[in-house]
Amino acid sequence: MRQFGLIGYPLSHSFSKRYFTEKFEKEGLNNCVYDNFPLVSISELPGMLANNPSLEGFNITIPYKEQVVPFLAEQSAVVRETGACNCVKIKGGRLTGYNTDVTGFELSLKENCPRLVYKTGPRTFVSMIVLLPNLETVSCNITR
Repeated sequence: MRQFGLIGYPLSHSFSKRYFTEKFEKEGLNNCVYDNFPLVSISELPGMLANNPSLEGFNITIPYKEQVVPFLAEQSAVVRETGACNCVKIKGGRLTGYNTDVTGFELSLKENCPRLVYKTGPRTFVSMIVLLPNLETVSCNITR
């Protein structure tokens, strides 16, 4: 059985388990399972990994998107630039981190609003710095 999952705390707000369970079923991936791993502290990550040796990857939600970075053996360029990771692939016991939030944000902008962005908050600012080279024109109104 192929195992995937989600770490964060709390996870009561998350729809990921239901979403991926339904997606696996629709795609005929009967050999895949998606589990929630509510970690009260990121320090519980090594134990969770040891207890789930078949885990092939996991998503990360609040509050661990930044705290997981020191556990990564490898990081995508976006993780290095933003300091945040929301997706980890496990291969040979090594964790490789990716940030699909920025990719999704970029694609949404290109499709829906490629020329103008108004948003607030520090994480948005970091995403904008990463995305600026990839967009035609962007105006930012970032306030505190």
